[in-house]
Amino acid sequence: MMFFLNAFMLLLFLSYNSFSAAEKLDWSQWRGPNRNGILISELPEHLSGLQKKWEIDLSPSYSGPVTYKGKVFTTATVDEKYEVVYCYNAATGELIWTSKWLGAMKVPFFAASNGSWIKSTPTVADGKIFVAGMRDVLTCLNVENGEQIWQVDFVEQFETTMSSFGFVCSPLVYQDKVVVQASGGIFQLNIDTGEVIWQALKDSGGMYGGAFSSPIIEVIDNDLQLIVQTRTELASVNWQNGEKLWGVTIPAFRGMNIQTPSRYENSFFTSSYGGGSFLYELDSGILAKESKWSNTIQGYMSSPLILKDHVYMHLRNQRVTCMDLQTGEIAWTSKPFGKY
Repeated sequence: MMFFLNAFMLLLFLSYNSFSAAEKLDWSQWRGPNRNGILISELPEHLSGLQKKWEIDLSPSYSGPVTYKGKVFTTATVDEKYEVVYCYNAATGELIWTSKWLGAMKVPFFAASNGSWIKSTPTVADGKIFVAGMRDVLTCLNVENGEQIWQVDFVEQFETTMSSFGFVCSPLVYQDKVVVQASGGIFQLNIDTGEVIWQALKDSGGMYGGAFSSPIIEVIDNDLQLIVQTRTELASVNWQNGEKLWGVTIPAFRGMNIQTPSRYENSFFTSSYGGGSFLYELDSGILAKESKWSNTIQGYMSSPLILKDHVYMHLRNQRVTCMDLQTGEIAWTSKPFGKY
């Protein structure tokens, strides 16, 4: 989910990632350790004892905070001009370092009311933080001091048109590779050098190019696959070489396919603005062309949460709903309470 951070507060009880025992509580990327919004941990028996430890005012941002080895990282757009990364001590709120660059932009007039602030949530891995700036620029910084390691400008390097709504995708890191969906398509890069290894599902950028979604990685029939939601389709790409393996068109108003794909057993769920909700099943490792079920329930910016056989989702109509993933039937729907 993208959200507006004008103040960020850290509570005594923190969600922390799962790549080693020492770091199992880190939330170091978009939607947590497995990019599905779920953290396997234990809650205290009672929450009444929670106390605010510190609070810091920030400039506007849609980016979510991430944690890594006792540090908290977040971003902001400052003075409608600079994009800034902040690193704080998670226990005290003390500012450790900042890094900034010229990078702000203006989104089209009909989206301006939603703000032109930085949208992507950073990813921290292997001592590096990967930050997607609005102008289709991916920056890699040292987590200890904020110094730049490398930077890639996709518009300049691949001669595409800048995405009209900015660089939305939150980077995915696996082993020694980082993947993003930017103007021009999907890119896999070396995390140490920023060298582009492959480009897939090319687009022209501009108003209808540049994805709004963030990818996930899945093992399907023993193959490592990148599952992506472009502006027009839900698709799979071979992790090793960028070859497109399958794709299904997802209807949406003006290509507003925003949600991160969600896996449910041997199927994938998604929901689009102006399109509806869909569940597609895998058949011999390929997504079926026809959905198992669909309905008119429309998601928006917030990616859903799947627990057991139900999906929980914030909707375009500002309500939260719970749907049965076996049938698509609505279990319950809340009253309206928030735009995103």
